[in-house]
Amino acid sequence: MRTGQTTRQAARTAHAGSAFGVDVSAPAIERARELAQAGPLHNVAFECADAQVYRFPHEHFDLAISRFGTMFFNDPAAAFANIRRALRPVGRLVMMVWQAPERNEWDVAIRQSLGGPNAPAALAPTGPDPFSLADPPAVTEILESAGFTDVTFTDIREPVYYGPDVAAALDWVGGFTCTSYALKQLDPAAAERAVRRLCEALAAHLRDDGVWFDSSAWIITARRN
Repeated sequence: MRTGQTTRQAARTAHAGSAFGVDVSAPAIERARELAQAGPLHNVAFECADAQVYRFPHEHFDLAISRFGTMFFNDPAAAFANIRRALRPVGRLVMMVWQAPERNEWDVAIRQSLGGPNAPAALAPTGPDPFSLADPPAVTEILESAGFTDVTFTDIREPVYYGPDVAAALDWVGGFTCTSYALKQLDPAAAERAVRRLCEALAAHLRDDGVWFDSSAWIITARRN
């Protein structure tokens, strides 16, 4: 959810209803509440919670949505089963997730920059995988096992914005788990060279309106069985 943008947009759309957002980050929830109050939006609420295990009201919601969040579930099967229980009969799930890393220019460029020509093959951390829901057959199996049906995938290919300039884009990329992990594997001199390569990659994608990379994502929809 991060700062609640998706949830606030849903609240604006749900004129006769309401929206409820959850995130495991307390600062993100605090900021989301501040932005909603400044709106002002009166039909939205936020809770610091883990959607995998949070006890949502049973059969309460018509729609569950996520934008680049569900890939980080530790136990996707349990998480989607929990979300399904919160949906009313024939309620819907709609989520956006990344397609495979090789289809995302931003990931290819970042990893090539951090790895360099002589880097070890395995630079990826063992933590959350942003591409864990990239494979349609595997995701379909997970969702159907969790009690969903009519699973569909829509191919989305749009450029993603990384900031107004190279410095801002570097600051954003520096917050990625894969970036910090890769740099920690290198000695100081190699890390400095990796950051320099990364800056060059970001500069190569700088346009008049900022730094942009091509990307590929899925919009996945499903209906509660």
